[in-house]
Amino acid sequence: MQKEIQELKKECAGYLERLKNIKAATNHVTPEEKEQVYRERQKYCKEWRKRKRMATELSDAILEGYPKSKKQFFEEVGIETDEDYKVTLPDP
Repeated sequence: MQKEIQELKKECAGYLERLKNIKAATNHVTPEEKEQVYRERQKYCKEWRKRKRMATELSDAILEGYPKSKKQFFEEVGIETDEDYKVTLPDP
């Protein structure tokens, strides 16, 4: 047990040193990298909205002639929506 405690203390000390180094750094990301990440996020959110809108329009068109409810149609076909998993689109 004491040997294991010593190993854990060494591991903990290593993590504390790493944490100290991370906290000491003032700027981990350059403004260019930050801007690149924001642009990519915006692009992917825009694509998500576009695809969601297309899927909704397509399912609505199918449901116009479908005798059952939307929920029954989604279960029958196996469609899982963002709302099923409580996922929301991020704000732009």
